[in-house]
Amino acid sequence: MNRREMLSLMGTGFGTVGMSSLLAESSRDQPLSLRNPHFPPRAKHVIFLFLNGGLSQVDTFDPKPALARHHGEPLPGPKVRTDRASGTLMRSPFEFRRCGESGIPVSEIFPRVGDSIDDFCVIRSMHSDIGNHEPSLLLMSCGHQLPGHPSMGSWITYGLGSENENLPGFVVLCPGYPIVGPPLWSSGFLPNAYQGTHVRNSETSPEKLVRNVRNQRLLPGEQERQLALLERLNRSYLGRLGHQPELESGIAAMEVAFRMQMEVPHVFDISRETESTRSRYGDSDFGRGCLMALRLVEQGVRMVQVFYGSSQPWDSHDDIQDHRRHAQVADQPIAAMIQDLKSRGLFEETLVIVGSEFGRTPMIQNSGLEMIGKGRDHNVHGYSTLLAGGGIRGGCSYGATDDFGYKAVENPVHPNDLHATVLHLMGLDHTRLTYRYSGRDFRLTDVGGKVLHDVLA
Repeated sequence: MNRREMLSLMGTGFGTVGMSSLLAESSRDQPLSLRNPHFPPRAKHVIFLFLNGGLSQVDTFDPKPALARHHGEPLPGPKVRTDRASGTLMRSPFEFRRCGESGIPVSEIFPRVGDSIDDFCVIRSMHSDIGNHEPSLLLMSCGHQLPGHPSMGSWITYGLGSENENLPGFVVLCPGYPIVGPPLWSSGFLPNAYQGTHVRNSETSPEKLVRNVRNQRLLPGEQERQLALLERLNRSYLGRLGHQPELESGIAAMEVAFRMQMEVPHVFDISRETESTRSRYGDSDFGRGCLMALRLVEQGVRMVQVFYGSSQPWDSHDDIQDHRRHAQVADQPIAAMIQDLKSRGLFEETLVIVGSEFGRTPMIQNSGLEMIGKGRDHNVHGYSTLLAGGGIRGGCSYGATDDFGYKAVENPVHPNDLHATVLHLMGLDHTRLTYRYSGRDFRLTDVGGKVLHDVLA
């Protein structure tokens, strides 16, 4: 193993060794240093609350009275093919009520979100391409169905840098791994300094949340002498070779890892919040994740993606009543985070996304594998996503699905359109944010994407 490979390998995790820019000024550019946007931004941070598994639009934010009237009947028209097998139409077992001054109907399983619905824009016309979790998760997270492409958080930090040099620009919170796992927050062909940092929010102690964040063998003075030596060696090495993006990205990652020793114990320690604040989020993994996301953007982290849970918990193939159980965990933390973003003066500069990789069919699933037989299959043809915060027009809905909630029929929105809108709110033109790789210019939105100007404030 040569020296470059060794440093690159060390830079992939939270090593306790790093080169501190505080010890010696470096002539090279820092990958996460602040960069100017293309135009004045409406938001500075993004929090993506990802309800992974497939949130049912017709049971949450897109009520369809026709489902009740035609319960037990076939979906009109030719029989449609779904991921497994679907039968007749099934009405939602949940009641809807009109909420807020806007009167947007919200399911009874999201009462606290309903109370805050005037802060949200409900996009009811999302649609995707392939009805399996893996390609749909990749498309929603990275703009492409195949692994190897940079995630949205990586593109944003590549375009703008980070406001806090002591923390990663892009943090991912999940108690384990969602389906697909690290490719969902990969930097792909971008320098690895822009890769998302995965933190298992099932732990509560900062030292357990981010392992090896403290050097257990060296005193601070000893570590500083070691770092100063490594910095001089790297200066000499890069001086002979010239610009080496892979090596410099690895070095930058280690620099962040070193500086994190000072910041991480504070920002991830939610016990510093008052008891009343913590109680509003609850003691679930998702609740702690929402509170940590609030604290991270408060400290200048550019993007935080909070996965609801490991694997695909919202994947209610057998019993849609599972949605009630998961909503009881997710509802209060989402509303609490919106309230606290407001009280801390962060709401207007933080874009909040609440969504999933796809929706669910209005028909009952009947593949023959069910135990209860009251679930729904995957549906990429029409589903819902919520937006709130920086630059979003709250208290409105955008787009529509058909009478049964199966297919987007009015103002359809592809994930590439959502990504173009997110970048626009961050002050980035999605057609100009490109990276040259393998002979062509790549971008988050590939060759598509249009900004949804009608959802902007």
